[in-house]
Amino acid sequence: MNEVIERAVEILSPLCKGGCQIGLILGSGLGGYAEKIENKRFVSYSDLPGFPQSRVEGHKGRFVVGELFGKTVVCMQGRVHYYEGYPQSQLAIAVRVMKRLGVEKLLLTNAAGGVNLGFAPGDLMLISDHINFSGSNPLFGPNDDDFGPRFPDQSNVYDRELRAKVREAAKAAGVSLQEGVYMMFSGPTFETPAEIVFARAAGASAVGMSTVPEAIAAAHCGIRTIGISLITNMAAGILDQPLSHEEVQEAAAAASVRFAKLVDKIIETVF
Repeated sequence: MNEVIERAVEILSPLCKGGCQIGLILGSGLGGYAEKIENKRFVSYSDLPGFPQSRVEGHKGRFVVGELFGKTVVCMQGRVHYYEGYPQSQLAIAVRVMKRLGVEKLLLTNAAGGVNLGFAPGDLMLISDHINFSGSNPLFGPNDDDFGPRFPDQSNVYDRELRAKVREAAKAAGVSLQEGVYMMFSGPTFETPAEIVFARAAGASAVGMSTVPEAIAAAHCGIRTIGISLITNMAAGILDQPLSHEEVQEAAAAASVRFAKLVDKIIETVF
């Protein structure tokens, strides 16, 4: 795995022009934000030897490097998911590549199902914490001490200080922002109504199939992290209707303007 990381760093480093301090990982239907990046330089995941490939509709599967508000950013336009068959240790590769490129702050985004009955489709949720119900962990296997300790603390995965600043940024941007706990299921099936009852009882506000492996990997190697969920639908059993990936993409597109306003403000004033 280290060979994959180092080869990716070797290919991406010349595009960073002295280092990328900010990382972005864009979730389902949210990849369009990468088009706002100035002086864009692209590298497809397929051009990085051994790098896991994204095969889900709505995920372009490439790194975009460029500038936002005078800051150099490296962005994953589409992520790789556990349910695609990769062990979570491979989902940590992208975060570790970002660490090697100089990333100090990371914004993770996803599309999620609303569990909190006070939420509505289209809401944006600041992730305060997570519940890893995927059955795995990106740190399984031998520990790489170059990135972090064998038993990393998880009490501040989503940086408290940065979250406070994000709440202020949302107010300044005029964007309503919920806050809550994100619970990861393995997927690719949507959750059952009984699982959503369980998730709510466990304290989850939203559920999804991503983000947690990257957040754990980031905490392990000392990257300060913020997570934003777009609530694209209410989770199973709350409304009397089936769930679909198309619905997720449509809701993400509808919320894209508010999402972009918030991310702009985070990059400009928080990061």
